[in-house]
Amino acid sequence: MPVFRLSEKISFPPPHFAEPEGLLAIGGDLSGQRLLLAYQMGIFPWYGEGEPILWWSPDPRLVLYPDAVHVSRRLKRIIRQQAFTITCDAAFDEVISTCAAMRTDNFQETWIGPDMLDAYCRLFHAGYAHSIEVWQGARLTGGLYGVSMGRGFFGESMFSLVPNTSKIALVALCRFLRVLCFDFVDCQVRTDHLQRMGAKEVARSFFLKMLARSITHKTLKGSWRRAFQIFMAQFPYLELPLNTAGLLKPEKHRLK
Repeated sequence: MPVFRLSEKISFPPPHFAEPEGLLAIGGDLSGQRLLLAYQMGIFPWYGEGEPILWWSPDPRLVLYPDAVHVSRRLKRIIRQQAFTITCDAAFDEVISTCAAMRTDNFQETWIGPDMLDAYCRLFHAGYAHSIEVWQGARLTGGLYGVSMGRGFFGESMFSLVPNTSKIALVALCRFLRVLCFDFVDCQVRTDHLQRMGAKEVARSFFLKMLARSITHKTLKGSWRRAFQIFMAQFPYLELPLNTAGLLKPEKHRLK
């Protein structure tokens, strides 16, 4: 398959035209309008320093269903000790900056360059991107960030400065999304860590059908900070009842 070169027009080719490794297109920009269209189509940007913007839609796709996140007995004990405070949308800039810095400090290539930082911070301020933070006292020790569209959450990156804190962030996200009736967390490509947390690979065609259904629902645009505070007050150990329907109503907690 050819790799498509994008123009200034806000559009993408269909994802099934992607190369076997998932590369679909090159070029374009990181405007909010283009990024949101990309997520709606099952496409995401991923490129290194000095490269043009590369757009991907891999097959298979790694997906984590909110009710299927795996919490080991040890992790349950750590959460119940309440040595960490968990927040949402309280320090997005710090979370994404730390995700980028962690990879650089570990001599790993990072795709979170200055342009990506600016683009996702703009999405956060527009109410589409969100972060989970894990604190030890006043110190940010772990977290993750991603984008919300319809009933889908598109995970981008996570980090730990203290063991298990990225796991805690992921469990907190999944529990919160479960209460909000989300369908999936898109984890993009396979990693052993995410598979141990319960993520599964699905065919791209299946993912795109699930995505198409999910984005018919209203996007919960805006800050999730207050709603998450209420959620954590109700479920401080992140342990939910089997039936979560109606436990948290977005319209009552400034989720627009």
